[in-house]
Amino acid sequence: RSYRDQTIVDPFSSKHNVIVGRNGSGKSNFFYAIQFVLSDEFSHLRPEQRLALLHEGTGPRVISAFVEIIFDNSDNRLPIDKEEVSLRRVIGAKKDQYFLDKKMVTKNDVMNLLESAGFSRSNPYYIVKQGKINQMATAPDSQRLKLLREVAGTRVYDERKEESISLMKETEGKREKINELLKYIEERLHTLEEEKEELAQYQKWDKMRRALEYTIYNQELNETRAKLDELSAKRETSGEKSRQLRDAQQDARDKMEDIERQVRELKTKISAMKEEKEQLSAERQEQIKQRTKLELKAKDLQD
Repeated sequence: RSYRDQTIVDPFSSKHNVIVGRNGSGKSNFFYAIQFVLSDEFSHLRPEQRLALLHEGTGPRVISAFVEIIFDNSDNRLPIDKEEVSLRRVIGAKKDQYFLDKKMVTKNDVMNLLESAGFSRSNPYYIVKQGKINQMATAPDSQRLKLLREVAGTRVYDERKEESISLMKETEGKREKINELLKYIEERLHTLEEEKEELAQYQKWDKMRRALEYTIYNQELNETRAKLDELSAKRETSGEKSRQLRDAQQDARDKMEDIERQVRELKTKISAMKEEKEQLSAERQEQIKQRTKLELKAKDLQD
């Protein structure tokens, strides 16, 4: 339990300190107070467990308690630019809070700070309780080796190493998938480039074809008009030939309509070809966009 009154233990020697006193004088409470702030032993307390730690006695009921440790940081062991660093933990029925230099921080922030100074959560032997030395002396060699590794703090780094290796493998797998996708896109772009060249050749010959068709159409149209003019002239000079000329004129009109129908069909085909060209161009632009996005994503992953 907490002390009845606020208790300050100060000063400490930079070498060795000894706590002596009668049974029940609070020696164990002193060490438990240090563990209360620095170790994981009291990290997950239920409300009733926190209340059980509060002092009970005559007078008003105690509703909260705190332990504060002030570190000499003149050697900059803690990564804080101060010669003294205070770490406080406050508990009550509904609260369990940590304060670093009077600023509220999380439990994880405290553990990371202590690990940076050598107080690893995997190494609880910076506080050695009664029986721990005998337990270590009588333990099997394998258990002592495991314990020494924990004391040295290597298990934390081994775990982080495994996490880093796993992350590297995952990243490598993603990179390979991206490379495969980039390869596919490059192949597709190469195919589109070939199709683009084919389309350019097609457009060239199609232009020539349309020019020839127009020339033929224009020539036939002129010839037909000339015949119509000739027939019209003959119609004026011959009544008998008038009927024949009308028939010939109708034939010429039919032929002209047939030519116009062919022209409309050609225009329809040309329009369809233009739509196909636009579709191919849109597909090529989309592929280029996809490739650019993937290259940016790959670059972010590599960074």
